[in-house]
Amino acid sequence: MENRTYTADAAPGDTVTVAGWVHEIRDLGGIAFLILRDTTGKIQVKFEKDEMDDDLVETGLNVQRESVISVTGDVEEEPRAPTGVEVTPESVDVISEADPELPLDPSGKVDAELPTRLDNRTLDLRKDEVKAIFEIRAEVLRSVREAFRELNCTEINTPKIVATGTEGGTELFPITYFGQEAFMNQSPQLFKQLMVGSGLERVFEIGPIFRAEEHNTPRHLNEATSIDFESAFYDHTEAMDACEHVVQSAYEGVAENCQGELEALGLEDEFEAPEGDFPRLTYEDALDKINATGELDEPLVWGDDLSTEAEHVLGQEVGEHYFITDWPSEIKPFYIKDHDDDEEVSTGFDMMHPSMELVSGGQREHRFEHLVEGFEQQGLDPEAFEYYTKMFKYGMPPHAGWGLGGERLIMTMLGLENIREAVLFPRDRQRLSP
Repeated sequence: MENRTYTADAAPGDTVTVAGWVHEIRDLGGIAFLILRDTTGKIQVKFEKDEMDDDLVETGLNVQRESVISVTGDVEEEPRAPTGVEVTPESVDVISEADPELPLDPSGKVDAELPTRLDNRTLDLRKDEVKAIFEIRAEVLRSVREAFRELNCTEINTPKIVATGTEGGTELFPITYFGQEAFMNQSPQLFKQLMVGSGLERVFEIGPIFRAEEHNTPRHLNEATSIDFESAFYDHTEAMDACEHVVQSAYEGVAENCQGELEALGLEDEFEAPEGDFPRLTYEDALDKINATGELDEPLVWGDDLSTEAEHVLGQEVGEHYFITDWPSEIKPFYIKDHDDDEEVSTGFDMMHPSMELVSGGQREHRFEHLVEGFEQQGLDPEAFEYYTKMFKYGMPPHAGWGLGGERLIMTMLGLENIREAVLFPRDRQRLSP
């Protein structure tokens, strides 16, 4: 719209045209106020009925809430107005009239359940606190990309339609691809490994992953955003260093650039970026800490994966972001390298928030023969992955990397109760539309 002024830029003495949504109308008799909202904030429009044209007043005060309008007029200082200024209108143009029956209340005065909100996401994001989540999400992705560039990474994009799954199993969405069976990719793992064997060496990707898991919990999605890193000539400890840098950069970017959004969420006083090195516990140390609390029905033993309950118990003990290292080889994927001095212990690691796992990573097996053995030990056919394995015959450097759940990062950063709140249009077992 030509000559449009954002509400946040409207200053006393200006003649402006502002455009946005009708947030609220307050009719006090001889005087009435319309609150107009745009992406930068709100501004008050004042109607003095006895001093204004009747048609102008009728247009301004009879329009339905959430209709899109434009207002042209003079900006004046008014300390009692919500933003300290108000517009005295010369004209009001109704651009798009809203239905009087709204499926939810964008003003937030009437709460709506999460399913209703997700069914009406366009209206839901008109609420300041919901919009704030996605402004923060955008800042996290910007900060993460900048952190990767500081690590001299090249951004890549890998296929999301594949012939075989990354880790086999049943967690794959099958599709028909020109008469052939194909799958939605569950991870860029194999492709990013191939790239570190190329001239790129150090890469990252931010993109969707698809997992046909039948979970129905507040922390699982069937389509999620994965933030992936892989580097040649890195071991697992250097990969953990990179992980710390990226996560800390995400928090620092939000702290520096999203104060208004944090205020909308009521987090301005409690939001803190993690500082210093994240503690690194071995898997064995983690089991000892968990078992020492006595909070589980049965003590954990070597080879057990950590349940959600175990993660919570350990998170309460540690109280900050931390790593779990040196996992048993038997419960890590075939591409994770074992320690040279103990093949029962892998170089795999997880990075944890006190409430849940955020990252899984490790040093990768770069030796062809050992890689093929890993496939066979996990019941996978190496020939089905020939496009991947054959490149390890042509000079594959040692390498390491990780994958970070983007929505889980946002969820834990902001203390959201449900991971679906961090996704515009989430996909889970019950939700395929919108």
